[in-house]
Amino acid sequence: MATGGRVLHHLHRLLPDPRNAVVIVGFAAAGTRARDLVDGVPALKMFGEYIPVRAEVADVPYFSAYADAGQIIDWLRGAPPPHTTYLVHGEESAAATLRDRIDHELGWTSVVPKPGEAVLVR
Repeated sequence: MATGGRVLHHLHRLLPDPRNAVVIVGFAAAGTRARDLVDGVPALKMFGEYIPVRAEVADVPYFSAYADAGQIIDWLRGAPPPHTTYLVHGEESAAATLRDRIDHELGWTSVVPKPGEAVLVR
């Protein structure tokens, strides 16, 4: 997502040069530098300054190490049914779709907590 770590130093160095290419591999969430690059921003703010994006940016959105919904359902089938399943990762619409699928295919109670919502787990 290019939100922190060593990748920022690489981007800071590589983005201004049109001879370079930056490949965004996998999902890039809204509100992240990776999404901004995929969306074609002309400059990216890092380390308190705006860095011009002159490098070519390539988007490869379908390459990911994360399980897809079917794989998650298959993995959950092997677990004893919990009291409640909380989905706390991913875009809200995708999480809601997975919540509904868990409900229909497994018959489990599944919840997508609201941002900032606290949940007591016993």
